[in-house]
Amino acid sequence: MRILVTNDDGIESEGLHVLASAMTAHGDVVVVAPDSEYSGAGAAIGPLHLIEPQVHKVRFDGIEDAWAVSGAPALCVMFARLGAFGPIDLVVSGINPGANVGRSVYHSGTVGAVLTGRNGDIPGLAVSQTVEGFGVEGQGWEDAIAGQKWHAAADVASVVLNGLLADEHPAAWAVNLNVPNCEVADMKGWRFTEVGTLPPRSITTVSLEPHPDNEDAYRVAMQWGDAVDMPVDVDTGAVMHDFVSVTFLSRLTAQPALGDSKLATCLDGLF
Repeated sequence: MRILVTNDDGIESEGLHVLASAMTAHGDVVVVAPDSEYSGAGAAIGPLHLIEPQVHKVRFDGIEDAWAVSGAPALCVMFARLGAFGPIDLVVSGINPGANVGRSVYHSGTVGAVLTGRNGDIPGLAVSQTVEGFGVEGQGWEDAIAGQKWHAAADVASVVLNGLLADEHPAAWAVNLNVPNCEVADMKGWRFTEVGTLPPRSITTVSLEPHPDNEDAYRVAMQWGDAVDMPVDVDTGAVMHDFVSVTFLSRLTAQPALGDSKLATCLDGLF
């Protein structure tokens, strides 16, 4: 098996390095990751006719085949599934610092990489880990993630992947794995979960504040609400209560239109 390992935090991210090392137990690993931060990119590939993406070889501990791409994680996967880096059998994305649960699943570059692989019938596993306390006022991001137990998330991901590969699936799967930031022995267990309607902590309001150096410009100030308690059968609640969350993500599909749709009447009038 040849495994593509990517992320949305960039080629230098510690979580990426730990995950890539763990995946070598399951097959040949090729790392293809963004050359910079692309968190929140979702499944975007960007305007290819404008960005003119570049790819360059990088040195990566324990991995001979490693590349950095000047584009989003979904673009990394798209290039890979089209053959730029040789055959790919599986996409593993992460380890993302911060849970990708609830509404954040729609916007996560970690998850977007896996969804892009599944679009090409390549199964994938997205791996994210909670960040304790969501950081504190005035704390830098590097300080907030200094206590990440990357090894624990990688160990869980390895076990989950073993199970996924042993099962028979009717189609390429896209699994979203979220792991508490604690030792495996301190986790309470695991759950198959639904995608929650809320993230662990939401932005409640945004406001525009005048920029001190430009009277026509404004800063966007974001206010965060309190943590939201959810039941453990949804991804948000599971990881908040120290359970491992495993979610099989569906494809986007059309919903049936209303039987007496006024939209249909309007369109019939046009044609």
